[in-house]
Amino acid sequence: MLRKTVLTFAFLTALTTFYGFNATFDGSTLNRGPAADPSDGGLELFRERECVISPYDPLIRNVSEQAGNDWRLLSAIAYHESRFTPDIVSRRGARGLMQIMPVVARQFNVPADEVLDPETNVWLANQLLNRIDKTLRLPAGVPFRDRMSLILASYNGGIGHVTDARRLARQHGENPDSWDVVSRYLRLKAEPEYYQSEVVRYGRFTGSRQTLAYVRDVMGRYDKYCRLAER
Repeated sequence: MLRKTVLTFAFLTALTTFYGFNATFDGSTLNRGPAADPSDGGLELFRERECVISPYDPLIRNVSEQAGNDWRLLSAIAYHESRFTPDIVSRRGARGLMQIMPVVARQFNVPADEVLDPETNVWLANQLLNRIDKTLRLPAGVPFRDRMSLILASYNGGIGHVTDARRLARQHGENPDSWDVVSRYLRLKAEPEYYQSEVVRYGRFTGSRQTLAYVRDVMGRYDKYCRLAER
């Protein structure tokens, strides 16, 4: 069991360190464009009584609640990743609403030809977030926003880099469970003084600007969706 746990962490670390788990939505990198003009900020109220955020509200709510996650957060991720367009495939191969990479699907024994199915795609994203959460081993008392920001940073920039930043925070006597602290060390991991530290295992990190923007944007949209929809 210990060996399996170590191997799982090693795979997650390598995968997220070099690829991340998401493919940030960018019209220039997709085979298909977004289905609708996002100029309204993604907050248009749909006419259907059961759909407040997107046409996928019932699906995302059901799958996410079964996984123990807030469906509004998953909706915020889906907006960022695909603008709620289910058949998008990026040039890097990320697929669907949540832009899931095929290598991630394989880790959960999901065939590649099923990844574009919206329910399967959202299920994979939920499983992935839960696995990251478990792998980070954050204490139970960590505030929700810190926890989710650290998980989202791992989802985007790589769990290896986030873990390194937490080690640096601990080394310097700061709180490794605070997103404000860890985000600062993610930025500092681009400097030799920090990425050459003996506690750093995954080298230099040059993607902090993108990762911090990703966390800020998703959490900000999550706040808007919380105002729109009851849990």
